[in-house]
Amino acid sequence: MNAPDTPKPSLTLLVAAPRGFCAGVDRAIKIVEMALEKWGAPVYVRHEIVHNRHVVEGLRARGAVFVEELDDCPDDRPVVFSAHGVPKAVPAEAARRRMLAVDATCPLVTKVHMEAARHHENGLQLVMIGHEGHPETVGTMGQLPAGEVLLVETVEDVARLQVRDPERLAFITQTTLSVDDTAGIVAALQARFPAILGPHKEDICYATTNRQAAVKAIAPRIDALLVIGAPNSSNSKRLVEVGRAAGCPYAQLVQRATDIDWRALAGARSVGLTAGASAPEELVDEVIDAFAARYSLTRETVETAVERVEFKVPRLLREPA
Repeated sequence: MNAPDTPKPSLTLLVAAPRGFCAGVDRAIKIVEMALEKWGAPVYVRHEIVHNRHVVEGLRARGAVFVEELDDCPDDRPVVFSAHGVPKAVPAEAARRRMLAVDATCPLVTKVHMEAARHHENGLQLVMIGHEGHPETVGTMGQLPAGEVLLVETVEDVARLQVRDPERLAFITQTTLSVDDTAGIVAALQARFPAILGPHKEDICYATTNRQAAVKAIAPRIDALLVIGAPNSSNSKRLVEVGRAAGCPYAQLVQRATDIDWRALAGARSVGLTAGASAPEELVDEVIDAFAARYSLTRETVETAVERVEFKVPRLLREPA
């Protein structure tokens, strides 16, 4: 912080838009909130509803209980499946136990699940472009029997693929990947397996694409980029990578204002700010306030798209108790 009588250095803050919550995240959080209102606490949530500590702690304070497996949930309380989606065996087990289950899977992830099922029904083996161990990847691969979905993370993985029949393949992708990195892997798949089928419409979701495009738009104008997001948030980490690839000399992932490394920003005249799809706008405001306390701030919003997507919550929550 500057002393009261020391003039603040000037800095331009370019705030990317779109940023922050996407329609799938907004819907998932609303589902947990509505479940708590309808059935009271506790409501169990399998895995973090979205990858953001601030959001999770806020819901936990209201009575949500976050667990990793269905085995950790009692039979007599509602359970919500996270926005990332779950393997097919999870809702099947909940039904067997006659649990009250609410699915908060993002509809765009569900679309990928349906694509995988359709290709499987047509006798095709699937290749999934995604990150090993990420809940969305685990959930998508878990829609089909073992061995029916092969995971690749890099172009090098494509060269090592052992497939059942190179003429009977289709590929799908995790929705939160880097558009540019995925394009390279898709090209490698198509070069090695010319008959491979792709999705009718891009699997990477509109929000991921839009947030990456906004970062690319500001990257040439900034000395540093801050991305508000969790360390386990795939789409947030991709924004950091996109900023660096687009020419930004320094990019940092922060969960909130207290995480900012101010020494790394020393000498910067322009800083870009964005937020991953699971980061609430109040954390953006908190970071802007932190900059205003340290700098003579000029703020500019750089908008590259307008999002009007909205997803309905499940009917179960809209019906009277």
